Amino acid sequence: MTRTELPLPQLKRRGFGATSRIDLWWLMPLAVFLGLGAFIVYSTWAAFQAKEYYFAGGGANYLSPFYSPEVFGESSHSIFGPKPGWFPSWLPWSPAFFILWAPAGFRFTCYYYRGAYYKAFWADPPNCAVGEPRKGYRGEHSFPLVLQNIHRVFFYIALLFIFILGYDAWKGFWFEDAATGDTHFGIRLGSIVLLLNVILLGGYTLGCHSFRHLIGGAFDLLARRPIRYQAYRCVSCLNRGHMRWAWISLFWVGFTDFYVRMLAKGVWTDWIILG
Repeated sequence: MTRTELPLPQLKRRGFGATSRIDLWWLMPLAVFLGLGAFIVYSTWAAFQAKEYYFAGGGANYLSPFYSPEVFGESSHSIFGPKPGWFPSWLPWSPAFFILWAPAGFRFTCYYYRGAYYKAFWADPPNCAVGEPRKGYRGEHSFPLVLQNIHRVFFYIALLFIFILGYDAWKGFWFEDAATGDTHFGIRLGSIVLLLNVILLGGYTLGCHSFRHLIGGAFDLLARRPIRYQAYRCVSCLNRGHMRWAWISLFWVGFTDFYVRMLAKGVWTDWIILG
């Protein structure tokens, strides 16, 4: 049988933005750029404020998730008291600086967010089948993107934060009586805001690809492990909506900080629902 070798055609590199797509391929990267960009600007601004991040009016006990856990600070939530004397005087001070690196690292290394901000901020590529502004592809095997592999470590830290924020939400349902000093159970709008924040962050965190792999990714047959199988199904259900959980929780954690801040400023009033 005669065998003929045919040369493969040389693919011509597309210029930046060049594509044969006729749909609005730029719309999603633009939306991601605006959404993530707005959150980064607001969260950075909020972290540098170092004030009005907690609310104790009317016996309430709310703490912004941007500042929780409050390692050092001025509120009653502070673990080790006010600003330590060893903190350099030439550095800007904020209790948020001690903890924001953890949730930020979890989101920054998230498998979904990588694909989102690679397109929106780095144009790597701007979208599928669209030309990008660089000639080579280094992937995530080279510095600095190889650091994305620590995502699983950040998952364990993020999981711990869910319990901490859950405790903050629980405290948000207990209010101190100004006359007697006793605490009583109640429900206010702030209580619901803090609780929803934990639920949404929990849905995003527990739907993480790394957690799904930890639950069932190491086994070829899960049917022989009924408890692990049910857990895997539950995590997979959350994982299928990982993008929605990512965006809704991102918006809500920012709104929760904003809500507490508006109460602390006296701009908004916390509505009493029960008690």
